[in-house]
Amino acid sequence: MKKFLNQLCTLFVCLAVLGAASTWAESLTGPQKNAVRSAKQYLSVQGFSREGLVQQLSSDSGDGYEVTDATVAVDSLNIDWNKQAVKSAKQYLSIQGFSCKGLIEQLSSSYGDKYTASQATYGAKQAGAC
Repeated sequence: MKKFLNQLCTLFVCLAVLGAASTWAESLTGPQKNAVRSAKQYLSVQGFSREGLVQQLSSDSGDGYEVTDATVAVDSLNIDWNKQAVKSAKQYLSIQGFSCKGLIEQLSSSYGDKYTASQATYGAKQAGAC
């Protein structure tokens, strides 16, 4: 009985989360929906940190979305930032060699990819630099 109740609770939590995600997506404005499309396109090509993706979407040299629209769009997506860090790390290593420390610094630098230190470390380790 306890196992059944746990499974039932898990099901309700999943349904609630899916419902919230659906409601979230439906409440996006036109510019936010467009920013979501742009974000998905960027993510299909290369790895991005959350901050880096928001910056790409909102910068004048990028897409030029309002920062708030870009932020809402990115936050509406279910993105595994650790996986993105691995993708970025692998892309760097495919171009040139990096020490573990150097790759972590590149991934986490405010002048680089802007991953958190934890995400950068995870990415560098999973990519084989450490």
